Amino acid sequence: MRIVVKLGGHAFPLKLDVGTITQYTKVFRKMWKKEHKLIVITGGGEHARIFIEAARKLGANETMCDLTGIDSTRLNARMLIAGLGDDVYPSIPRSIQEINTAFERGKIVVLGGMYPGQSTDAVAAMVSELIRASLLIKVTDADGIYTTDPKKDPTAKKLDIISYTQLLEMLIHKSVWAGEYELFDPVSIKIMDRSKIRTRVISGRRPENIERVVNGEKIGTLVISSSQTNS
Repeated sequence: MRIVVKLGGHAFPLKLDVGTITQYTKVFRKMWKKEHKLIVITGGGEHARIFIEAARKLGANETMCDLTGIDSTRLNARMLIAGLGDDVYPSIPRSIQEINTAFERGKIVVLGGMYPGQSTDAVAAMVSELIRASLLIKVTDADGIYTTDPKKDPTAKKLDIISYTQLLEMLIHKSVWAGEYELFDPVSIKIMDRSKIRTRVISGRRPENIERVVNGEKIGTLVISSSQTNS
């Protein structure tokens, strides 16, 4: 199976937890040894937001802020690469051509952000479309998609399944400033919808949840195109 994992910035806090990163690398190596073809995209996390905000206060425009965030995501990608040993492609792809080259080597591929104005969710969607992935797994600090922000609204309800059209309607009024993407940005949703990419949004509090999804367990929230049936 061709699988893309978007590993959120929550996995890379200001004070890095080597133990947690090691748990993720063990899961990824286990998947790869089962002959799954795997690409992992890392988010920026708290330190990316801190650097972006500092750059903004210093007078940087939003493109420069985006580039600052991209650098942060690539540092996180480097942490995963350090823990994956010989099972990983050693360089971080920075273009479509480099992604294709890395993927053809048959090893785990890890990358961060790519272009200004594009979230790492959009990168994950683009990569999923590029390699014709069977599944995109978005690993977050929540256990799925909720009707409203569960951190702010105690009445928020988790959704077991949602279409990309419905998700876009929920998020269309969200801001798109550098470092402020929530769940998905509109660009990533449109890419996933046009390619009918099946996506699971799951909690990363337990890295083994990724394996559970690959093994067919219905955890988190399933996101599908309107033309697809329930899974």
